[in-house]
Amino acid sequence: MQRAIELAIENARSRGGGPFGCVVVKDGRIIAEGANCVTSANDPTAHAEMVAIRKACAALSSFQLEGCEIYTSCLPCPMCLGAIYWARPARVFYASSDRDAADAGFDDSLIYRELELPCHDRRIPMQQLMREESLTAFEVWKNTPGRIEY
Repeated sequence: MQRAIELAIENARSRGGGPFGCVVVKDGRIIAEGANCVTSANDPTAHAEMVAIRKACAALSSFQLEGCEIYTSCLPCPMCLGAIYWARPARVFYASSDRDAADAGFDDSLIYRELELPCHDRRIPMQQLMREESLTAFEVWKNTPGRIEY
């Protein structure tokens, strides 16, 4: 956890990025680390957890983080939480709370509220198109021998 916090502080102090850091540990050893680089990379998905997960998966040559632990300087946002569940680490440890982040200007509460609304009532309207046509992709997937399940 100490390293995740150091990354957050370094990033906020010298790199101009958000005050977030994350490390992925396997068998007691850091295999990947990341700091928030949303503004430097012009990538809204470049949160510390996302960066660290991408690097860890590359290091392990796997799309899952089985047997790994994630240490992050703050409770993960909804996007990072989704990525964490898809990556399936053994556990996650966090330092700051979502309230701490909100007090610093990083408030995720809107996203949580939006997720509870029907798609057509969200701030960014969402409209379904071509559902029937899109189902072909799922049929192809289900009928593909040797597919890698995840």
